[in-house]
Amino acid sequence: MKKEFNNIRVQSNKFKIVQGLMQYVNVETLTNEHKRQPKHKAVGIDGVTKEEYNYELERNINKLVESMKRFSYKPKAVRRVHIPKGNGKFRPLGIPSYEDKLVQGVMRRILNNVYEDRFLETSYGFREGRNPHQAIQEVNQTIMTKKVNFIVDADIKGFFDNIDHKWLIKFLENDIEDKKFLRYIKRFLYAGVIENMKYYESDKGAPQGGLISPVLANVYLHYVLDLWFEKRVKKQYKGEAYIVRYADDFVCMFQYENEAKKFYQELKDRLKKFGLEIEEDKTKIMPFGRFARKNNKEVKTFDFLGFTFINGKTRTNKYRVVIKTSEKKLKLKRKSVKEWLKANHQGTFDEIVDKLNRKIIGHYRYYGINGNYRSLNKFYNYVEKALYRMLSRRSQRRWLNWERFNKKLKHKPIMKPQLYVNIWC
Repeated sequence: MKKEFNNIRVQSNKFKIVQGLMQYVNVETLTNEHKRQPKHKAVGIDGVTKEEYNYELERNINKLVESMKRFSYKPKAVRRVHIPKGNGKFRPLGIPSYEDKLVQGVMRRILNNVYEDRFLETSYGFREGRNPHQAIQEVNQTIMTKKVNFIVDADIKGFFDNIDHKWLIKFLENDIEDKKFLRYIKRFLYAGVIENMKYYESDKGAPQGGLISPVLANVYLHYVLDLWFEKRVKKQYKGEAYIVRYADDFVCMFQYENEAKKFYQELKDRLKKFGLEIEEDKTKIMPFGRFARKNNKEVKTFDFLGFTFINGKTRTNKYRVVIKTSEKKLKLKRKSVKEWLKANHQGTFDEIVDKLNRKIIGHYRYYGINGNYRSLNKFYNYVEKALYRMLSRRSQRRWLNWERFNKKLKHKPIMKPQLYVNIWC
């Protein structure tokens, strides 16, 4: 099956326009997609789970394929829920019905093979073999080794909710000549949303949570931002200019201040043309880099993918980009641990620590990069104190003091921070 999808990639590299994609949405690919679906996931408006669909799998898949051939298959509206972001706000999440997950999963694999070699090297989000740490490393290396003096730290307002469907289809048609395949893309885009038992039309946007949404978002920004920056911006400016993008988060780096300011104005016009706009409160232009640090006493910072980048220096007073966990993310992680301990205060000390360690290791694996040990240690100290406070409140006799608590930790320790990712290599 992997070899069959690779044929799409070969065709995409050989020809400007890719054809015959709908043939890859078949019994075999849909069955394999069913096997890949995780168990016990939230269900869409159909209420069907993986286990229920599996009872008559062969019959269900054959029926689905036949309906797609007759074009009688119509995706159901996604069920929209709101999940807390941890800062008092909520993120909308669209949950497709089970059969829609299967079709989207296969179409996602098809699109990934069409576009993987067409996407630029500056794009890191939702791509096979790429991750946030590589994007962070690229920003760090660019600032440290190139002529970077100014940063444009931009944020797109509600990107996933404002993708223009007509423009997206035009972008897809530029690379794909398969009316049947594109017809089903359109049906997914216009399927609508169910929230609180009410139906809402989806005239724009791609629901976060849809399996196909990330690759469609990448296609959109590939044309709106990446190619424009590479083909137009870099060639028009005299100084050096660089961009690193992860999904809808991106950082632009410039040699000259006037070109950074010019780009910011051009960016607003460019996004507006495609139905998007800058979140001006979260966007800034600042001096940043080795020369910027010499000429500006004020320490400048910007955030990217949960990390704060700081104009810093080494112990020998040489320039270095300091990268640490952003205070905003650290605060949210602390709050998450506090709430978790409140909800999981039952059980023995060893049982609680075992569960706690499984929770905090994800934090260490993501934020455990070179130069960030101090932030990791701050998080560890908070977790230790939060556990102590929880156990103290649980004990009516107040038998627990720091001495006894530390003895227990020697027997069953909280996992200490460690570095997992080398971004300096």
